[in-house]
Amino acid sequence: MDCLFCAIVAGEIPSKKVYEDEALFAFYDIAPQAPVHFLVIPKKHIPSCGAITPENSAVVARCFEAITKITKELGISEFRVVSNCGETAGQTVPHLHFHVLAGRDMTWPPG
Repeated sequence: MDCLFCAIVAGEIPSKKVYEDEALFAFYDIAPQAPVHFLVIPKKHIPSCGAITPENSAVVARCFEAITKITKELGISEFRVVSNCGETAGQTVPHLHFHVLAGRDMTWPPG
């Protein structure tokens, strides 16, 4: 499998780690869209939100638990969480991930 995020989890590609446990990895985005911008991903490869099943859905709850833990540790109380599903929706890496953005006013549509 040729997955950028799987390579980051494996340590084959360097990243600025924010958090790691047995199921998850979080790291800062290399092209931040806000003063704080990190991603939370499951270590196990899941292509997108569209591939969540009853068998793998518990990891989504774990991702949100980690987001809460990380933002509290960073002293952030207001933030946006985004997950794009599919290329036309803006997903550029086919591995489930949640962008966490903070530190500026968020507009809608995102910008």
